[in-house]
Amino acid sequence: MHYTAVPAAVPRGETVVRICCGLSRFRYRDCVDRLATRPFDRARGLERLKSQTFDLLVIGAGIVGARIAYEAARSGASVALLDAGDFGGATSSASSKLVHGGLRYLQMGDVRLVRESQLERRALLDRVAPHLVRPLMFVLPVYSGGPHRAATIAAGLFTYSLLAGFQHSRARIIRPATARRLVPPLNTDGMSAAGLYQDAQTHDSRLALASVTAAALASATVVNYCPVEELEIAGGRVVAARAGATVVRCREVVNAAGPWVDRVRRMEDPDAQPLALLSKGVHVIVEQSEPWGAALTVPLERGRVAFAVPWEGSLLLGTTDTEYQGDPAAVSVSSDDVETVLSEASLALPADLLAHERIRYTFAGLRVLPRVAGDTARAHREEIVKTGSAGMVSVAGGKLTTHRRIAVHVLRRLPAFRRVRVSSEPLPGAGPIPSRPGNVDPRVWEHLTYLYGDQAAKVALAGAEPVHPDGPDVWGQVYHAIDQEWAVTVDDVVRRRTTLAVRGLATHEVRERIAATIAARGVFQSVDGP
Repeated sequence: MHYTAVPAAVPRGETVVRICCGLSRFRYRDCVDRLATRPFDRARGLERLKSQTFDLLVIGAGIVGARIAYEAARSGASVALLDAGDFGGATSSASSKLVHGGLRYLQMGDVRLVRESQLERRALLDRVAPHLVRPLMFVLPVYSGGPHRAATIAAGLFTYSLLAGFQHSRARIIRPATARRLVPPLNTDGMSAAGLYQDAQTHDSRLALASVTAAALASATVVNYCPVEELEIAGGRVVAARAGATVVRCREVVNAAGPWVDRVRRMEDPDAQPLALLSKGVHVIVEQSEPWGAALTVPLERGRVAFAVPWEGSLLLGTTDTEYQGDPAAVSVSSDDVETVLSEASLALPADLLAHERIRYTFAGLRVLPRVAGDTARAHREEIVKTGSAGMVSVAGGKLTTHRRIAVHVLRRLPAFRRVRVSSEPLPGAGPIPSRPGNVDPRVWEHLTYLYGDQAAKVALAGAEPVHPDGPDVWGQVYHAIDQEWAVTVDDVVRRRTTLAVRGLATHEVRERIAATIAARGVFQSVDGP
């Protein structure tokens, strides 16, 4: 059996139906039934896991797993998407928040990856998620004694733009004075010139969530906080997975568990050799005292770079790149990690901007890299796809930017999906932005349109009162997170569906009020498992 995506054949205005109907082998009654039972209902999803045999089970709902589920569901397959924690709760919400072509990968010789990343960046900017992915200029200073010269940077920027087809790719060499106008606190002592180039920025956890939502609207059954504990093998194939007391029956399985990819592989084959090498990346968010006209990329040794990126009213600094061998669930930020991030940023920024008292938030994530000897900073960022002894396809690594292509690459390893192609359908929220309701503050409206796109008015009308007086997040976002986005814990809300945590506004009082709201909606009772 083959599933092949075809263009949607219904009017564009019918957003939900268009997403569902852009499927081959689509049954109209199934879509109507799906909408009637609310795809955002977690309890209903748990019921479906027990009663249905799925064409495909996807384990892991980060950005790659979510996209795999969406592409498979829109091709007409019945799909279950499970995550042991929250959707996008690990690596996919702990990135540098960039959708980029990978300028530094040029010096690593990954020209094909840069070209592919540039094409994907353009697709996300122009069609797939223009509300969540927005252009951002970067300043790359060239200092005396640094790892690069101005001529090298100029050649690299030209090649970078060439690989992008000169679209969304403004790039040139600028003087130190121009660089400082764009980044006011920039240290220009010893600076001979700077590169200026264009990439893009995103809210990574909400991009992952939009992909999960698209999968659900395309009839996938999606359930978070549902850890797979065992795989059932019959006739040499994986035929089911046990999650708590529930046995999820399936015809094919994809393992997209990110840092836990090898743990899931050992459920299929206890003797499976490790596929992935984990690298810890730490970010520090500090208070921003004045607006910047661009982000900052600082070249470092070992081919690394440090970023200072305006994000959600603050500066996002990072990142580290060190091998990690512990439990992925235990990854954390140490004081040494923070000092490393601040020290690397100090090569281009003043000490007062990087003072400890300005820190609002820190977070750590794990990159999944090919298991090869040597420095993690020099490891290639392309994905690894491997089919196991019982037919389970596992994927490790890859970039946030190229997650759509990775998803299709994985699906084509399965006979039933060999004809699947990358979909460029807009994600939920990517439609025209409505007019601002009169009772919504312009700052709040800008915030809501970035996170929710064409759904911003719906969220604002649910409750425009601020959750914290010092931030733009409103109570409508909390209600929307619980009712429409599968939020079941306080961290789901403050860390991944709003910006309360990253702004340093997830106070004890705020967390208590959100916890009470979640409990009042009866969500906690379904978190204990299927």
